[in-house]
Amino acid sequence: MLEFRILGPLEVVTDTGPVRLGGPRQRATLAILVLNANRVVSVDRLAEDLYAGAAPVTAVTQVQRQISELRKVLGSASAIETRPPGYVLHASHDQLDVARFERFAGEATVALERDDAKAAADLLRSALKLWRGLPLADLAYEPFAATSIDRLEEIRVAALETRIEADLRLGRNAELIGELEELVAAEPFRERFRAQLMLALYRSGRQAEALNVYRRTRALLVEEFGIEPTAALHELERAILTKDPSLDLDQAAARSTPTGAILVLPSALTGLDELLTLAEPLASQASQELIVARLLADVGELPGEASALNARRATISVPSRVAAFTSRDASGDLVRLATAHDVGLVLMDAPHGIDAKGIPDALTAILERSPAAVALVAGSPIDLAGAGVFVPFGGGEHDWAALELGAWLACALSAPLRLVGTEADPARGRSDASRLLADASLAVQRVVGVETTPLLADATGGALVAAVQPASVVVAGISPRWRREGIGAARRAIFRDSRRPVVLVHRGPRPSGLAPHESRTRFSWSIEAS
Repeated sequence: MLEFRILGPLEVVTDTGPVRLGGPRQRATLAILVLNANRVVSVDRLAEDLYAGAAPVTAVTQVQRQISELRKVLGSASAIETRPPGYVLHASHDQLDVARFERFAGEATVALERDDAKAAADLLRSALKLWRGLPLADLAYEPFAATSIDRLEEIRVAALETRIEADLRLGRNAELIGELEELVAAEPFRERFRAQLMLALYRSGRQAEALNVYRRTRALLVEEFGIEPTAALHELERAILTKDPSLDLDQAAARSTPTGAILVLPSALTGLDELLTLAEPLASQASQELIVARLLADVGELPGEASALNARRATISVPSRVAAFTSRDASGDLVRLATAHDVGLVLMDAPHGIDAKGIPDALTAILERSPAAVALVAGSPIDLAGAGVFVPFGGGEHDWAALELGAWLACALSAPLRLVGTEADPARGRSDASRLLADASLAVQRVVGVETTPLLADATGGALVAAVQPASVVVAGISPRWRREGIGAARRAIFRDSRRPVVLVHRGPRPSGLAPHESRTRFSWSIEAS
């Protein structure tokens, strides 16, 4: 039996030992298929990933050659099936080290929920033993692997956080302090490690040191982001200060568990209200906090912007934190914010020129590097008198992300969800999209119980624009070939001509706000695959 390993350098192992893989291009091809195991990967997607968005005219031939060679190396023609529009790698959970990791972590979550901390800790130690170093370490230089490597590292750290929580419940406080101090040094912005260190110190009779951890944490966050710690961490500091008896109970470790966040990034304060009409109901429905941040080019703007943000925060109806700071690398600082604060969705107002064929370089960097889905918002505020949330849907990767956000928003607004597809085109031998819309509707109902209504329109831009005019808000995924095509012709037409607010969505590697809590240790999650 073939075993595919990505929790370290890429490996394929059989009962008789490792398989000798070929050069970098062959290894990259296999890695893309393993990362998408049991899902069809189109030839276009393979070519785009292999050649970093600059595929040569011979790319299709090159992909076919790599697949042919891989089948020979693996010794099994059935491992990689040709299935239009590309290929699929067939592998059971037992053949994938990341799937075994997910199984152990999932069973540990269940054990912890039933207060069996010993079983949870043992399961998580077994899960973490599967890691052989940096995931896909031999492909770290490949652009396609960057977000996957980051996500794999995230699920490893999430499992480590949960294992420490289990150990805290078992009373292993003193022996955890050294490990937690190393983790805080390695992951300085992860508040959960800091909360666990505070609790371990306090339970070991070191109250003053526990309070000092909080003071250092607050100073770091204010200096780096201009943002206060989470309410949960502040409450833990208060409890330690007053020697609250609840800290001696098992649930004390759980109080530091993050609920996730939505990051709101207005390009100017004048655009904040439009973003908050989306952000507040989404955060409320998913019990998440809002982080509103302004990234400024001029330090002279800082006092006024910070003051205005603090004043606006007082009117926000959900738990929120605000920050304003100067930035010379907006995409890099966005990634730092999103990574450090467990952000599951980034909301931005769409930049000028987004309806052109290309996408601005600064936005391209954000879409490529963001650990969470990015939603670009344009148009007027949501009109709740409209006909609901409309999602143009063609089944692409970013269309599924748009569907997740659309379902999340429909739940939050108690609004209808309508899926828009194309009518039949007999001249081209194409049937209508009703079967695709039905599959999407069933997936949404299974996960969140939201009923959907299908709507068919002609494939032309004008017809799609007319179809979505009654909407309260339109949520659409960008083109899967966005690096070359921009957001896509149909999306450009909707974006340019619709009188309703439009949200354009790019999928990120983190689970969405609809995902269950245990998905934080899963490599991928979506309505499609749930």
